[in-house]
Amino acid sequence: MKHAHPSKTMTLGADLRALRKARGLKLADLSETLGRSVGWLSQVERDLSEPSITDLRHMAKALNVSVSSLFRQAASAVEEQGFIVRAASRRPIGSHEAGLTEELLSPDLTDDFEVVHSTFEPSSEIADPVSRPTQEVGYVVSGRLDLWIAGRTFSLNVGDSFRIRGEPFRWMNPYPTPAVVIWVIAPPVY
Repeated sequence: MKHAHPSKTMTLGADLRALRKARGLKLADLSETLGRSVGWLSQVERDLSEPSITDLRHMAKALNVSVSSLFRQAASAVEEQGFIVRAASRRPIGSHEAGLTEELLSPDLTDDFEVVHSTFEPSSEIADPVSRPTQEVGYVVSGRLDLWIAGRTFSLNVGDSFRIRGEPFRWMNPYPTPAVVIWVIAPPVY
């Protein structure tokens, strides 16, 4: 397991590096996509250079994340950085599918896994199956959620949990109340 000093993990560069690696991209691959040098991208990932907003937009697009997911919503107290994520400081992540709000519960993306707080609004669903090279476990905190995993449909209630190991899946909340799920994903994909 990776253990880094908190000041080294609470950086934009570390998150960008983790995202790039999670997508199986080499520095050269991403730098070519961005039209930037490998040296520049390496400096950004080591927090020796700060990308412009335009650069961040291009990086977010290339890494298939929202630009807002690259920003910290509120600064943590110095003694909490790398350890604590306050409810008001959660970073929005994910594809922002209609009816789904996702927030990162992990302090950053540098661990071998990430923890996500997902809220599925009533009458929302993702129609096309998603498949990712991950292992995922979820726990239903409130509401109800239907999951389709590898062609099988499951209805989940409060306290139920599930596992997905790279199988295609999709979700739907046909119920009148939001469903809240804590989702653990390894390796991090956001």
